[in-house]
Amino acid sequence: MIILPAIDMIAGKPVRLYQGDYSRSEIVADSVKATALSFAEAGADYIHMVDLDGAKSGKRENAVLIGETASSLNVPVECGGGIRTLEDIRWYIENGVSRVILGTAAIADEALLKEAVSLYGKKIAVGMDCRDGYACTDGWLQSSQYYYLDFAKKLEDIGVANIIFTDISRDGTLSGPNLEMLEKLKNAVSCDITASGGVTTMDDVRALKDLGVYGAIIGKAIYTGNISLEEAIAVTREDV
Repeated sequence: MIILPAIDMIAGKPVRLYQGDYSRSEIVADSVKATALSFAEAGADYIHMVDLDGAKSGKRENAVLIGETASSLNVPVECGGGIRTLEDIRWYIENGVSRVILGTAAIADEALLKEAVSLYGKKIAVGMDCRDGYACTDGWLQSSQYYYLDFAKKLEDIGVANIIFTDISRDGTLSGPNLEMLEKLKNAVSCDITASGGVTTMDDVRALKDLGVYGAIIGKAIYTGNISLEEAIAVTREDV
C-alpha cells in the first residue's frame, strides 16, 4: 500500500472541507507548491491534488498551479476536479500530471470515460465519491442513481484500473475510513482501490494496509498532526 498525501485547493490555497461542505472549508497551509515539496521530501510515493473550484464549476480553475507543482516534483502527482473533456485530460498529462481522476465525467459521460481509458490506460483513475452508498457528482453536491458496487463493476468492465473511494460522510471528520464499504468494494472488483476520507490514526493506516488496498489518501490528519506522514509511509513499507 502507498500513502498519498492530499492537497485540496480553493483559489490557489490548500484547504480541507468537512463532509464535502464548501461553506465549511479551512485553509490548512500557505502554499500549494511548498506543501507538495514537503510531502515529496517526506518520502511520499504519490501526491493527490484536487481542484475544488473546478469540481464545482466544471472548468480548470487551478490547473496552472497544479501543472507547475507537478512539473517541479520528483514524485508523481494525480489530480482531479473539473476534468470534463479529453482536452482537460490531455492538458494535465502534458503538463506533468501522472494520473488524471475523472469524477462527474465518469458518471455523466460514459463515452468520454471509454475514450480516455482507451487513449491513456492506467493514467486514468475514477473518483467514486459516495453518500449513503451512492456516487455523487459536481463537487459532491449532487447524488446519482449509481450504487457504489454496481458502479464499480461497470468501471471494471470499461477497463478502469484505479478507483478512488471516498465516503463523503467521513471526509474531513477524522472519524476513520469506512472499512466495511472498502472491503466490499475490494472484493467486488479487480481494480486497484485507493481509500480516501476519514483516515485519522496510525491504526487506520494499519487497518487499510491489512485490508490490502492499493493506496490511502490522507489529508486533514497530516495537517492537524494526528498522523506523521513519515511514520505512515514507514508502516506501509514494513515487511515489504
